[in-house]
Amino acid sequence: MDKNKVKLAMAPIGWTNDDMPDLGKENSFQQCVSEMALAGYTGSEVGSKYPKDPAVLKPMLEVRGIQICNQWYSSFLASKPYGEVEKDFREQLMFLKAMGADVIGPSEQTRSCQGDLKKSVFSGKAVFTKDEFKAVCDGLNKLGAIAKSEGMKLAFHHHMGTGIQTMEEVDRFLNDTDPDKVYLLFDSGHFSFSEEDPVAALKKYISRVGHVHLKDMRKDVFAEVKAKDSSFLDAVRAGVFTVPGDGSVDFPSLFAILDENNYEGWMVVEAEQDPAKANPFVYAKNARAYIKKHTGI
Repeated sequence: MDKNKVKLAMAPIGWTNDDMPDLGKENSFQQCVSEMALAGYTGSEVGSKYPKDPAVLKPMLEVRGIQICNQWYSSFLASKPYGEVEKDFREQLMFLKAMGADVIGPSEQTRSCQGDLKKSVFSGKAVFTKDEFKAVCDGLNKLGAIAKSEGMKLAFHHHMGTGIQTMEEVDRFLNDTDPDKVYLLFDSGHFSFSEEDPVAALKKYISRVGHVHLKDMRKDVFAEVKAKDSSFLDAVRAGVFTVPGDGSVDFPSLFAILDENNYEGWMVVEAEQDPAKANPFVYAKNARAYIKKHTGI
């Protein structure tokens, strides 16, 4: 891969989990970004412990050679008035622009069960009506146009527990959104958890991919949480996800597809684990060495 076109970032969720803050409550923001830099990453997504003021956050990252590349955005286009969603979207977009990021990553959270410990992620996922799906796609086209007007890119995050999770749903979503305004945030871990083939998915969607999450999955743990009909967060706590090279995902094939199609942008290592069991610095270093071995960057 061309290191001038593809940049490598690390997600802070391995240090502190925003959805289960007891996982990593002992790890500070400063420790997190310092260890990212020491492990060899030049980018980060935004975590809950990060300062909210760009004037405070930016110099703390710059001294470590780290820049913000993206931030999760919870959209509710199927359940809230569009104007309310747009207002929140613009605020986050301006924060990211001030931080020098060029991507914003919405995920539609209407009836999502991803944060519900009482609901199975296997049987409890959101399913949208025809009208709801249209509202999501129409709204994303508008938000994508706003992002584009600010020199940024909207990359939609398909996610477990949501109404856009499976390849069938992603197919429909990409068909009903404008390719000039709405891109896909490809997540190898979520396609794997959804029992889809991430290699086949990337081959199919590569022309729309605007951002990449490199997340591995432990098949043995997945089998256990599926047998228990677990919630998404219980599956995370059980250790279903890990960093590239430590699970079952065929990353060499994914890297080859990205390279052959001249992907330009960020690849973000993301593995929500319990840091008390999986030291985030050690796993970040292991992932960095694995990626260098297979991509040259």
